Amino acid sequence: MTSTATPSELPAADEPARVGYAAVFAVREFRAVFAAHLLSLLGVVVCELSLSVLVYRLTGSPLLSALTFALGFLPYVVGGTLLSGIADRFPARRVLVVCDLLCAGAAVGMALPMTPVGVLLVLRCVSALVAPVFSGTRAATLGDILGDGDLFVLGRSLVRLVSQGAQLVGFAAGGVLLTVLQPRNALGVTVAGFVASALLLRFGTRRRPARADAGGALVTSSLTGAWRLLTDRRVRGLILLVWIPPFFLVAPEGLAAPYADSIGAGSVGLGLLMCGTPVGAIIGEVLAGSLLGPRARERVALPVAVLSMLPFVAFAWRPPVPWALPALMAVGAGMLYTLGVDQWFIAAVPEELRGRAMTFQAAGLMTIQGLGMAAAGAAAEFAPPHAVIAGVGVVGVIATGLVARSVRSTHP
Repeated sequence: MTSTATPSELPAADEPARVGYAAVFAVREFRAVFAAHLLSLLGVVVCELSLSVLVYRLTGSPLLSALTFALGFLPYVVGGTLLSGIADRFPARRVLVVCDLLCAGAAVGMALPMTPVGVLLVLRCVSALVAPVFSGTRAATLGDILGDGDLFVLGRSLVRLVSQGAQLVGFAAGGVLLTVLQPRNALGVTVAGFVASALLLRFGTRRRPARADAGGALVTSSLTGAWRLLTDRRVRGLILLVWIPPFFLVAPEGLAAPYADSIGAGSVGLGLLMCGTPVGAIIGEVLAGSLLGPRARERVALPVAVLSMLPFVAFAWRPPVPWALPALMAVGAGMLYTLGVDQWFIAAVPEELRGRAMTFQAAGLMTIQGLGMAAAGAAAEFAPPHAVIAGVGVVGVIATGLVARSVRSTHP
């Protein structure tokens, strides 16, 4: 596999021109992919909220209602590991359209009045199972549409920014929708979102051939691809660099309710604490994408990744919301390091593995965040929330530092 040189080893003449987000939107195919992402994301958010409310009304069980959200995470590791070969062995446009239509079909089944609760949960699993294949294929397609340079990095950044923004406004909008529609009727919005996304991708993007030979069993191809990725020292280090910081980053979200209760912040304080990290992530990524050139983003990637967890240490003093919020925003802003890592990753992965690599990376990221929340919650059974968050900061810096050292050692 190929590797990229460190920025310090490149002459100043090689410094690429800064392009900016406007140049990404100037690409017609990207506009179609971006609009499709907005619509499918709308479908996912409305589906999660509507299904949770529907299951609770049908059963009166908080556990089953919460399970509808959990089922959005659990199948990721299965789909991302065993089905990742789909992203390379079939034309990308076909994969994306079929995934959207499968999710739309699952939403139609959920909206039917006679669908029992057990089938509702199974249909939720179907949507979650295809999600990593869809996101991995879309990420690989961005490389085809935007090239392997800075346009690709900024395109990936815009997709992430939309996902972060969904955390802030998506559920609020879904809540408003449920004040005027019954949950099963609201699922019609999910169907419309996925169908519209499929149409945009079908008619707004070009057909491109599959990246890899379709021979062999799908599961074997998927597992072989994951093995090749993990046995390459450079690629393995970059994957871990994408996974490890978010494992620690989600700790305050998982502990926001008990922490807010411990400082007497109330529901308003809790809402502010939940917004801190995603708001910081949006600000940091927009500033880095707009103000820093490609080489500058690569130069700061490793130091920022290592230090991004450090503001969590401030929670050792149990800060009130006005002080805790800037700390959370600072941690979120540290996620700008992914802009530099994206460029290294696409350069390090062979073309024929790109779809599997993006799918595997996306599935692992979702899984690791779920594990991070669970680990933080388990630790809070034995220590106060503020102490857990502070400890997460220390351990996160150490763990990310070890991964960053491994990545640095793989530079040629």
